[in-house]
Order: sequence, then C-alpha cells, then structure tokens
Amino acid sequence: MATRYLILEDGTSYKGKAFGSQATTTGEIVVNSNMLGYQEIITNQIYHNQIITFTQPSIGNTGINHKSFESIVTNAKGIIVREYSNISTNRLGNLTLDRFLKQHNIPGIAGIDTRELTHRIRKNKSMKASIVDVNDEHAFDQLNAAVLTNQQVKQVSTKAPFPNTGDGYNIILIDFGLKYGILRRLAELDCNVIVMPWNTSSKKIMYLDPDGVILSTGPGSPNDLPESVLNMIRETQEKLPMFAMGLGHELFALANGAETYKLKVEHHGSNHPIRQIITNQIIYASQSQGYAVDPKSIKHDQLLITFIDLVNGTVQGIRHRDFPSFSVQFSPDGGPGPEDTVDLFEEFLENVSSQRR
Repeated sequence: MATRYLILEDGTSYKGKAFGSQATTTGEIVVNSNMLGYQEIITNQIYHNQIITFTQPSIGNTGINHKSFESIVTNAKGIIVREYSNISTNRLGNLTLDRFLKQHNIPGIAGIDTRELTHRIRKNKSMKASIVDVNDEHAFDQLNAAVLTNQQVKQVSTKAPFPNTGDGYNIILIDFGLKYGILRRLAELDCNVIVMPWNTSSKKIMYLDPDGVILSTGPGSPNDLPESVLNMIRETQEKLPMFAMGLGHELFALANGAETYKLKVEHHGSNHPIRQIITNQIIYASQSQGYAVDPKSIKHDQLLITFIDLVNGTVQGIRHRDFPSFSVQFSPDGGPGPEDTVDLFEEFLENVSSQRR
C-alpha cells in the first residue's frame, strides 16, 4: 500500500498506508466508537462532508454485503483506521471494503494511532482534516482555506417522491438524509411509506391523505434549514401524528420554540446510556449527534422531556403536550447498534391508530 498522510487543521500530521481511492479529500473529522457495522456507518448520510475515524482496531474483515446499506449513494469524505483487513469472513461479503471505497471515490488511510487521534479530536473540538499524498505547506494551506458546504440536506435528500409499499398505515417520510434502517423497520410493520423531499410543504403532505408523518435523520446543522421547514412541522403536527429522529428531532424542537447548540465534540457510537424519564429505564442506543436541544430553551407548557443522556446530560427525547407527536435524538432503528428502542415505531403507530379512531 502506498504511503499517504492525514493532516489536521491544528497542524498535526499522521503517516499511514493508503487503501480505497487515491483521491485527495477534505472534510470535518469525527470519531465513531461502534464496535461493529462499519458498512452501515460509511453509508449513513449523516456523514456527508465528514472523515470518519474508527476506534474499532480492525476494519474490513466482514467485507460489504447487500443487506447492510443505509443509502446507495455514499457521501463520507474518508476513512481512518488502525488496521485494515482485506480478508472477508462474512459469507455475504462478496465485495471488499477496499474495492467499495474505490467505486465511490472515498480514500482510506490505515496504520494511524486512532487512540491518540481520538484524544486529540476530543481535546481540540471540531476540526477540518485532509488525506493527502504529501504533507507539505501547500497541503496545509489548502486545508485551512477549504470551506465546507452547509447545504448537506439539500445534497443528500431525494429529489423526487418514491414509495416503499405496504398494506398498512399510509406514512409520509420526510427525507433529510434518510437511513434505510428506518424503511426496514416500517416495512416490518407493513406500513405503506411515501418518501418525500426535505422541502415538502404541509399542503403537499395532506394531498397524499397520510395517517402519520416521520421526520428522518440527516447531516449538518438544523439552523441551516429555512423557516419553511419549521412551518411545515408546525402545520402538520396539528393534523397528524408525528415521529422525528436525529436532525428531525432538532427541527421538531426548533419548530416548537426551543433552541439547539453544537456539541463541543460530536458523538457517534452505541455506547451512551440513556434514561427514559417516565420509567427510569436505562437503554443504549445508536447515536450520530453533532447538535443538541438546549434544555433551558424548552417551553414546558408545550414540550415534555422524555429521554436524557446519562454521560453528557443532553436531551435525547421530547414529546408535545397538545399533539400526538414526539421525537428522539438517537437512531431508534439501530443499524448498527442496540435495538432497545425499536418499539418507538410501534408507539408511533399506536398514536396513528388512536388518531384514526
């Protein structure tokens, strides 16, 4: 494998071995602490514009398989690992990670001390990074001059509606950066799902005679989306049950008068304990979180906090007091990660059933 370099905005340089594409790339560097599911992570639209550092020491040993995609179009900017394995032990893994990354023009770099890198990222907050052939002054100048887009949702969302058919409830799914795990859970519940673009109006939603609405996960800051999205949420929640997650959760909070803030360090993994307030039950859920809802901004006559992260204290769930609508910051579908919260999809459909009655 050829020698390549990972360079950071703070001037740090790491020497490693290349795999995947030989492209030069720049993005925001983040850490993912999942112990499994690298394919689901790499294909998750949340990582648009980001370079992913895996804390799991060995990546690549289960190949790529057709059952684990979270999107067909992959928007991650790069992959950083301690050790890359090109030998697949998974009978479904007909494609190696190296070949998959080359097909999608995503560079990888192995042989990096990911433990030290993780400590550096968590100490220095959010940083840009590049994977380059030469770590000279020109490379650092280009890195520092790079401007990352804030139009991630517009770039990853579907451009036209499409169905995921079933015989059950008619559900509208607003795509802010959809994970296919959400579709898989709804298919298991036999829902008839229509996926709509991020900028769909409440009027267009109602034209389709839905039983309920889901706001998907997605990349970037909720504050980069226009007021029209918040208006859609306000108008729709008064008429239909709503379930929001990830970026959708943050938008749901903004639409109901709360505020959000950027975390000092993004959290991506499945190892944070979360407490459900009403039951005092502790769960573990898959998270890909860069922003959080400010608890001080929540209007308690409108919203009720339902989940709290026990590590950093962030709000992980809210529920509307007047409408059958609720949201969670984490990914209830798992994919990859614990399935402690998949029953939230059933809870949403119970709201749908009650509304229909």
